[in-house]
Amino acid sequence: MKLTKQIGLFAAVAMLALACGKPSDTVEATDALEVAAGTGDTLNINPASTTISWTGYKPSGKHFGKIPATEGVLTVLGDTITGGSFTFNIVGLKIEDMPETDENYGKLYGHLQSPDFFDAANFPTAKFEITGVEPFKAGDMVTDKQEFASDNTPSTDSSLAPANPTHWISGNLTMRGTTKNIKFPAAVSLANGTLTAKAGFNIDRTAWGLMYGDESAAANKAKDQFIYNTVSLELDVTAN
Repeated sequence: MKLTKQIGLFAAVAMLALACGKPSDTVEATDALEVAAGTGDTLNINPASTTISWTGYKPSGKHFGKIPATEGVLTVLGDTITGGSFTFNIVGLKIEDMPETDENYGKLYGHLQSPDFFDAANFPTAKFEITGVEPFKAGDMVTDKQEFASDNTPSTDSSLAPANPTHWISGNLTMRGTTKNIKFPAAVSLANGTLTAKAGFNIDRTAWGLMYGDESAAANKAKDQFIYNTVSLELDVTAN
């Protein structure tokens, strides 16, 4: 995998999970794989400019915000990425669709930190570790799958993805004590010793045990009282 002036690192693909009996717009979460051995030069992430933006959906609305990075590295040997990992602070999660002074902010933050969702008291961080990198070839596509329709249907993977991904990235994503491997296309630039990466993709939160309001219950779907299993993630990474 060659690192030219424009290379790929984090963006999006769509794969399976079920919504209303049809696959939803999420990357496939599979068993964890061996982490790529990182050899060569080390680029350290800049925590101040490295975040995960998240959006959660329900038929009656959505919430969004950011999860800050605490540490991370990419390793590069010559012009080849050989590995990398990123750690994110779940306790530091921010909600951006309402002011912190709103009483509902504290209620939502507390609920997200609770065992219904991240169980942050026991699992205060999330981690992504690169397991493989492949070229994004001509003809490769980001595939959109159908979601249960509502006024707040989740964003599609193609709308989240960068315009010109150049590589597929696979990696182990660990949340709430569960590690699953995901794979998605990505776009990155490397200039003057600084690597910047942007990406967006969807995951099925239930693969990591975040089961509250699981949309698979048909009765809740009929009442529009579920929370979509699909969560949109957008990565913004800077390393040097």
